[in-house]
Amino acid sequence: MTALDTRPARMTGTPAEPGLYKWRWPALAVILAGSVMELLDATVTNVAGPTMRAELGGGTSLIQWLGAAYTLAMTAGLLTGGRLGDIVGRKRMFLIGVTGFTAGSLLCALAFSPETIIAARIVQGLFGAAMIPQGMGMMKEMFPPKELQTAFGLFGPVMGLSAVGGPILAGVLTSIDWRLIFLINLPVGLGAALAALRFLPASRPVRGVRLDLPGAVLASIGTVLIVFPLVQGGELGWPAWTFGMMVAAAAVFAIFAAYERRRAGRGGDPLVAPSLFAKRAFVSGMATGTIYFAAFAGFLLVIGLYTQLGLGYSPLKAALTGVPSSLGMIAGMGVAQATRRHGRKVLLAGAVVMALGVAGVIAVASPGVSPWQLAPVLALAGLGSGLIMSPYFSIVMAAVEPAETGSASGTLTALQQVGGALGVALLGSVYFGTASVEITLCVAAGMIAATFLVGLMLPRQAREEEAASPAH
Repeated sequence: MTALDTRPARMTGTPAEPGLYKWRWPALAVILAGSVMELLDATVTNVAGPTMRAELGGGTSLIQWLGAAYTLAMTAGLLTGGRLGDIVGRKRMFLIGVTGFTAGSLLCALAFSPETIIAARIVQGLFGAAMIPQGMGMMKEMFPPKELQTAFGLFGPVMGLSAVGGPILAGVLTSIDWRLIFLINLPVGLGAALAALRFLPASRPVRGVRLDLPGAVLASIGTVLIVFPLVQGGELGWPAWTFGMMVAAAAVFAIFAAYERRRAGRGGDPLVAPSLFAKRAFVSGMATGTIYFAAFAGFLLVIGLYTQLGLGYSPLKAALTGVPSSLGMIAGMGVAQATRRHGRKVLLAGAVVMALGVAGVIAVASPGVSPWQLAPVLALAGLGSGLIMSPYFSIVMAAVEPAETGSASGTLTALQQVGGALGVALLGSVYFGTASVEITLCVAAGMIAATFLVGLMLPRQAREEEAASPAH
């Protein structure tokens, strides 16, 4: 097959010669559609949560669990989902994921109690974990090096806009009926599944690769042990067992790391490729992303709670109040793309700008604050978010070799979800525990400052790592 051949490349679980897949741009659109659907549902309950609680019942922690149950299930399954893509084929796993996610959305819309909505959110999260990791793997295989940066450049902005646009869509739909925020996934999910059958490249399983089931169990247990007490602890008054669970989580993750190294040393197939941890861009990117996404997800939750529970806004008014943040993020991503040659500096500048925006919200917060008074500072926070989000994935994934893509995409996305779950749990607990948006946003500002400090460890440019990668 020559470089001019436009037939679909045969994906065999190992890297195909780049640039040969004719339908790579339509395939990218399908991958992005799946990501948009997943990310919208990760954020819609920030706005719809109070209304859902009023109808379904439950304590204050239900609002946190609407997001945390979804994120927890997603995180627990991501590493396994990424590996299953290598074992049974990425296209097949994407189809399983998008179909199951759509079914889970229907279950959410039919929920009649706190228990049923949380169970349905878990179903969504588990199938989302099967769908999302396949995207980055297929992108690395479908695109030649020159186009791959553009493809990843689109991935970050779409994710960011979805995360911010979700609450706006939720506000509009919740003003009619909150169940619509899940029912809208049915036509989108079915359309994505049909398009996936047509445009996604077929792939064969990697021969000889087996699922690291003990590693998957350990990773899932560790995630539950750290997220559950953060979400539930505040409502229960922080009993001793909540701190014991968090200590146990650290021990479980230590056991997980030791087990993965031993499995790799014996020639097995670890859930997480140990070679990834020898790459500076990837390791520093994991830390930076975990902290940033915690701050980002927590900030969105706090603004949704503050505008509705603190200021008495309707869901629609609360959602429209967030529009300046969305516009700011769009502007930030545009600036980031225009200044991408500056690499890490763009991301660091974004952390500074986002922190200034959060500080601005603290300064104007008062019982009678209007959406117009919040608009400039929310726009500033959104601008900073866009500057961080846009270059993040291209910098981090540039170091990853094709054979590591499944493990890398699952790991990176899992840490993103862990960060989001931690941010929702931590800032939600602070908000409900203190009833003070100022104190809660001070914590968020501290997390953004930590993003800046850890971000200093990222390589200055993605090309520094690209040059060292056989894939390029």
